[in-house]
Amino acid sequence: MPIEPARLLLAPDGTPFSETYGDVYHSVAGGHAQAQHVFLAGNGLPERWQGRETFSILETGFGLGLNFMATWLAWKNDAARCRGLEFVSVEKHPFSVDDLRVAHSVWPEFAELVAHLHEQWPRLVAGEHRLVLEEGHVTLRLVFGDAVAVLPTLEASVDAFYLDGFSPAKNPDLWSGELFRSLTRLANPGATLATWSVAGHVRQALQAAGFAIEKRQGFAGKRQMLVGMKAEEPFL
Repeated sequence: MPIEPARLLLAPDGTPFSETYGDVYHSVAGGHAQAQHVFLAGNGLPERWQGRETFSILETGFGLGLNFMATWLAWKNDAARCRGLEFVSVEKHPFSVDDLRVAHSVWPEFAELVAHLHEQWPRLVAGEHRLVLEEGHVTLRLVFGDAVAVLPTLEASVDAFYLDGFSPAKNPDLWSGELFRSLTRLANPGATLATWSVAGHVRQALQAAGFAIEKRQGFAGKRQMLVGMKAEEPFL
């Protein structure tokens, strides 16, 4: 399947914007802070990986890689971190490395990390690309392709999910019951999830797929977000 790359465009306020989906890549209040509040804290990280041999995260939508970089930096700065961190991220429209260099230049806290990411950034061809970082202790499995098609055949044992596609109204495939059932298949016992979206049909589809869901305080001006955990018994 041919890959259609994303183009780096900026909204009038300077926030990276997707012309394909008509939506921003992160909150105007800050991409790094959003990743920390919604995806790391929403999944109980870094505490949940502490004392573990390995910990695996799956993300729906790599975008600019902010969630990955925020997670990698939190891992790197955690003296009690797990020995091995695996981060699996699916992206239908990846950026070129040149666009990533421009986009990443506004986050100096990631400078050391993105240098290694750019060095290994793969050609934009469909399929899985494995980047080995931190002397083998951090693995980024980038999967270029449509998540709806990719996830049913993906092999992974996931401890935490970052649900970070564009708005459900603008990119409904990434918030469908079909996709959430694929996540259930990949989830380890006690696996958690977090997302900024609180849309009613998203909550219902996650519950139908076997996740117990609750609302939490949202990031910045957003009132609420969702967190969840794989239920011990499937919902009827």
